[in-house]
Amino acid sequence: MVIFTILLSGCEGGVLDPKGQIGIDEKHLIVVATLLMLVVVLPVIFMTLFFAWKYRDGRDHEIYAPKWAHSKLIEIVVWLVPIVIVIILGVITWGSTHDLDPYKPLDHQATPITVEVVSLNWKWLFIYPELGIASVNELAFPANVPVNFKITSDTAMNSFFIPQLGSQIYSMAGMATQLHLIANEAGVFEGISANYSGAGFSGMKFNAIATATPEGFDAWVAKVKLHNQQLNPDSYQILAKPSENNAVQYYSSVSEGMFNHIVMQYMHMDSAMEMSQHSGHSSSKHGETE
Repeated sequence: MVIFTILLSGCEGGVLDPKGQIGIDEKHLIVVATLLMLVVVLPVIFMTLFFAWKYRDGRDHEIYAPKWAHSKLIEIVVWLVPIVIVIILGVITWGSTHDLDPYKPLDHQATPITVEVVSLNWKWLFIYPELGIASVNELAFPANVPVNFKITSDTAMNSFFIPQLGSQIYSMAGMATQLHLIANEAGVFEGISANYSGAGFSGMKFNAIATATPEGFDAWVAKVKLHNQQLNPDSYQILAKPSENNAVQYYSSVSEGMFNHIVMQYMHMDSAMEMSQHSGHSSSKHGETE
């Protein structure tokens, strides 16, 4: 275990260097599952190398001539050990699947904040509905405070992922998914899209800033509100145009229901087309009647 820990010590900034409770739980699951599987893998590797060396060509005195055709002990070992490991992994996976459900709110004494996330080509839009502000390619929240994410896409399917905080979840057009995370310590953590979405995919990154105190987060909010840009349906159409390697942007105000508008816009488009077609048919019938 000590050796395993030393080997993982160089894995900084990723899933094996978690800074949030969800990430810590997921790392524990990865380590436990890996160690259980090594119970089978390591003996197999050792025996493969050992027998290849022991019965290598040129060692005539090491003739392989077993005097038995069946061994109940070997049969028991090669079947029982994997079965036990699979059962243990199944129990662990069952429990962790429910405990780490991304839709499950975190049990914490602090009041959570809500952030609405929209993946665009090729940038991330973060809307704070309770604060009436928004940002592009920069996400901020206080450390030790749960964050409730609502996630959608206005383009191709993407995957919202902050490796050090844990859990990735897909963003899809016309749908809203959920994710609940928390940072156990202050810091700046890299966020990415974990699903290829075209030419500007490599630059589709953002910084997740966990402030040390609520006051630090309030200062960030105040900084955003100093900017005069407004996020409304018109400015959103400009923002939604494909662009690569986007700089951070701030919006000091956001039109009410902006996230729902983005989620429902395709449905509204279909409804508008149907109504238009219906109106057209009705007009034709009235024209024929007249």
